[in-house]
Amino acid sequence: MDDARLNTHDRGALELLLSRRSGSAKTMTEPGPDPSELDIILEAAARVPDHGKLAPWRFIVFQAGGRARFGELLAECVLLDDPQASDERLRLERERFLRAPTIAAVVSRVREGIPIPEWEQILSAGAACQNLVLAAHALGYVANWITEWCAYHPRIRDELGLRSGERIAGFVYLGSSAVPLEERRRADFRTLVTRYGD
Repeated sequence: MDDARLNTHDRGALELLLSRRSGSAKTMTEPGPDPSELDIILEAAARVPDHGKLAPWRFIVFQAGGRARFGELLAECVLLDDPQASDERLRLERERFLRAPTIAAVVSRVREGIPIPEWEQILSAGAACQNLVLAAHALGYVANWITEWCAYHPRIRDELGLRSGERIAGFVYLGSSAVPLEERRRADFRTLVTRYGD
């Protein structure tokens, strides 16, 4: 796209996409999104390609005391799996969801036995995660989309009310960065493109 054509479009959207980077959950701090900002972030997360209008995702938000309560559950799960777990490991789990002011779990929920392929439903949940991350970036926050062990533990799944066909697509940590964000080396997209028929 030449500069003249680019100038007729909103440069802000492209700059947003080209400047997005993750901020580590380990270095997040207050403030996080306020209630109205979180609504905007979640609304943006829900505006993704969705073949069949299935909304094959939902959100679970962890804030305030809910983060500490979930941390206690994580520590309990670790002890059940490893009764010899160290105090340090248990402390880490209790504080895992205290790293950021807000965490949004994106739950992928696949409906089977319908014409919409399962893969497309899963991709839509991934797109919801990405929109969530981009909306947070647009509002000046940092985000870290990760899963970690707790996304896959059966007791955690039960506690979060995950049903058949549901799984955690990501825990997206949202807050402010306590340290300057560093740019990392990115893949050169030109090395990843082929032209069919050339």
